Amino acid sequence: WKSWSPGDKDTVSLEVFKQSLDSNFCPDIMETLAKRYLPISSLKQITVHSYLAMVIAACILNFHRALALFILTVLAIFFICWDFFIARYESRIAELLSPLGRFLKAQWVVWIILIVAVVCWLIFDTAKQGTNQLISFGGLLMYILLMLIFSKYPTKVSVVWRPVIWGVAMQFVLGLITLRTKIGFDAFNWLGNQVQIFLGYTDAGAKFVFGEKYTDHFFAFKVLPIIIFFSTVMSVLYHVGFMQWLIKKVGWIMQITLQTSPVESLVAAGNIFSESPLMVKPYLPYVTKSELHAIMTAGFATIAGSVLGAYISFGVSASHLLTASVMSAPAALAVAKLFWPETEKPQINAQEDTKMEKGEARNLLEAASQGASAAIPLVANIAVNLIAFLALLAFFNAVLSWLGNMFDYPQLSFEIICSYLFMPFSFMMGVDWEDSFIVGGLLGYKTFFNEFVAYEHLSISFYKEEVIGLLFALFQIRSETIATYALCGFANFGSVGMVLGALCKNHVYFFLEKNRQYWGRVALHQLRIITFIEL
Repeated sequence: WKSWSPGDKDTVSLEVFKQSLDSNFCPDIMETLAKRYLPISSLKQITVHSYLAMVIAACILNFHRALALFILTVLAIFFICWDFFIARYESRIAELLSPLGRFLKAQWVVWIILIVAVVCWLIFDTAKQGTNQLISFGGLLMYILLMLIFSKYPTKVSVVWRPVIWGVAMQFVLGLITLRTKIGFDAFNWLGNQVQIFLGYTDAGAKFVFGEKYTDHFFAFKVLPIIIFFSTVMSVLYHVGFMQWLIKKVGWIMQITLQTSPVESLVAAGNIFSESPLMVKPYLPYVTKSELHAIMTAGFATIAGSVLGAYISFGVSASHLLTASVMSAPAALAVAKLFWPETEKPQINAQEDTKMEKGEARNLLEAASQGASAAIPLVANIAVNLIAFLALLAFFNAVLSWLGNMFDYPQLSFEIICSYLFMPFSFMMGVDWEDSFIVGGLLGYKTFFNEFVAYEHLSISFYKEEVIGLLFALFQIRSETIATYALCGFANFGSVGMVLGALCKNHVYFFLEKNRQYWGRVALHQLRIITFIEL
């Protein structure tokens, strides 16, 4: 009884209380505690059984209608059982599987043959659709070679080939599942549709606050409220602990396969859903330079969930955005380790050493309110940056047109310059040569301004296609898809300054504060890295 605390409500049994009645404590107090805490476990059991009965009844009435609920329930049961067995038999399972692990490591020739076979199958299968499809594979090899050339420690790259190979392989597998299999395509398409439906509930709040004609000011009253709603939902999910659980599971998979450190893996996994460097804030002073480089790279490589809805509202495919965010996470770690191999010994080696903060909210309502309030600076920052960048772009185009007019080329603009500059890169991504000029301009908008400006111009292209018709479409469908993936990230000069400033804020990270110029060069170096990741 002395080892019991109020936090152990669920483990307290009636026998414990009966035994404690014979102790030196007052029997009346023991009976009061028993009446107060014992019903909690029974209430949980009643809730679980009621939920399962509801699922069974829904499936009996109409299984097709209850399919989504059934799948979610099965997944929840699977992961609960997984956590149960891992928590109790992890060491035993590791001991049983260790011979298999040693055998697989020894059979490196088999792995190489398997990888070569898969690559050859992809090449021949893709070649059936046209030789242009193989250009993107050549572009992948070219970008890996460029990353190897610009690596900080080229001689140390040989020790980090595992994260590089596994990162690229995981990207290939995710791409195959989502784009080349009907089940994977339908699953991500269904998920994207559900996200769109879910984010559509923002309209209820926007209509109440801004009136029936709120869509007249589309971006301010339609797009930005989505960010507020998503931030609120994420705050609630963090409060109940769901996001921490999900991020740890995804991070564990990356840690096992890529053999990256727990901090790197958690940040890469967390960036799929939100801004995760703040999750591991207490551990940043103890990370190595390579780990910090990987953390910053993962932050640039994927978009935050808070702006996902904004891009979807532009008309961009939700399924493609979700797929791009997931695929970029392992690729970010692969590229980061290729550019900056680990030359130090990480201080944090076990995932158990990393704990993710739950937040300061005391209940769900407070968590929702904090999430909405936290979105205010983000919404304001997006709005003012778009005003400033678009105004600068208009001024810059006017100056270029004025200069071009002197040489009988008044149509000279920033987009034309970027189109010629990024045209080879967009072509090597697999974009058709006829479309590479336009896609190159979009890459320029994203790099020198931000992804909001780029997606806004991409949405204009979508609109023009609908007006002109498919016969005179500006883009091929393949080019649209590649452009959507290439623009999905925070790789721009503005993000470099914001991330570096956030890490140095309040003099928390002394090793960054004392070397701002050095880490500024590193951040600009990362801009090239993330450009390679997204291409």
